[in-house]
Amino acid sequence: MADRERRGMLIKNTGSEPVRVSMASRMIRLDPGDERFITPEEVRDPIMREALQERTIAIVRPATSAEDEALQERLAEQSD
Repeated sequence: MADRERRGMLIKNTGSEPVRVSMASRMIRLDPGDERFITPEEVRDPIMREALQERTIAIVRPATSAEDEALQERLAEQSD
């Protein structure tokens, strides 16, 4: 089976309470209804996967390649 290119995701807090997800790469906080892009690596993070399985956070849609690149650039700037 060919290895497919992984993409980031747009996620959303679908609950009525704020949610904090402390991943290996960063911590994100989502208020009810907030949306945020996450990287392909963050999609696979065990803590994020647990939040997705609990349905506290929902995947809205895959990120486009341009959105993935923009997010990677912003995260790189933050770590400098």
